[in-house]
Amino acid sequence: MAGQIAFLPTGMLTTLLWPMLPILSARWGLTYEQSGNLFPIQFLAQLAGVQLSGVLLSRAGFRSAFLSGLLLMAAGVGTLYLGSPWMGRVSVAVYGLGLGLIIPTDNLMIAEVSTGSRSAAVSLLNFFWGLGAVICSLLVAWAQAHHLLLVLLESIAAFLLLMAVVVRGLPFPTARKSTDPPVRWREIARNPATWLFACVFFLYPGTETAVGGWIGSYAAKMGSHGASIGAMMPALFLAALTAGRGAGGAVLHYVSERQILRVGYGMGAAGIAVLLWFPTLQGVIASAIITGLAFATLYPVTVARLSQRFGVEARSVGSIMFSIAAIGPAALPWLVGIISQSAGSLRAGLVVPLVATVVLFLIHLKDW
Repeated sequence: MAGQIAFLPTGMLTTLLWPMLPILSARWGLTYEQSGNLFPIQFLAQLAGVQLSGVLLSRAGFRSAFLSGLLLMAAGVGTLYLGSPWMGRVSVAVYGLGLGLIIPTDNLMIAEVSTGSRSAAVSLLNFFWGLGAVICSLLVAWAQAHHLLLVLLESIAAFLLLMAVVVRGLPFPTARKSTDPPVRWREIARNPATWLFACVFFLYPGTETAVGGWIGSYAAKMGSHGASIGAMMPALFLAALTAGRGAGGAVLHYVSERQILRVGYGMGAAGIAVLLWFPTLQGVIASAIITGLAFATLYPVTVARLSQRFGVEARSVGSIMFSIAAIGPAALPWLVGIISQSAGSLRAGLVVPLVATVVLFLIHLKDW
């Protein structure tokens, strides 16, 4: 249960920039391009954390990576709103490093210890991630309206510190035994499925972050209450994502993983197309719901398939895949910002996640 609870603040911090982006942009006077640069800062730091988690998981087990992730997340979020844009960027990098430690650690730990359906177990874990992300967006909107953003961020930091103290004495899976056979890197590298996994781990997290991270800024340009609308759109997208993950465990008992992936990516492409072709507030709302529901179980199923395909070697292979999963959210939202700045339209930049989702749909048409 500690793993699930830890994914509440993890979801909050992974998506914190989504509702905060319009707020920080206004506070610090950032352009589209400068706002988009916050995503690479978070996710490149997360990439470093993932690399460190791979070393810790193989040599020391899950405990040290888990606790270090909680502490770094607390330090980053606690200092985000205290000073200048440069200090804010450092804070984003610090909590990004913590996320890089805890996301692969928690996902792989739950998949490894699960005695039933791995996909259902990881889907439940990511339900808590989504719940935290939804709560974060709602709390940011409320805190902004009541001028309590600093209080909110400090409260999240305090919760993370408290959790680190509480879970440090709990049992965790141990490190790989020295008698285990070495990781078959050459064979793994020659397997086409490895490269397909790498493609999915790059494109899907990048697409989810691009949609969730920019949909608030897209909606903020509509209507007389743009700021409040912008803060609520990520919450709506994440609420649909979370609702789908809550139901995903039951659905996965009756529908194959391959069918889930194909339908999910197809619906996701349709949802993003609605965002682009119906540039109204109603279109944004419909897109947030459709895309969120479509994306709900795609990442948990992919993580479960990775664990099932590679077994205990997933601890080492996972560090590479989760590293790639950190590069995608750094690259695609940044690319959205670059294209939007160049074209003078955020709508043009949001073609990026549409193309990525279509590619993901095509990848999963074939069994692998």
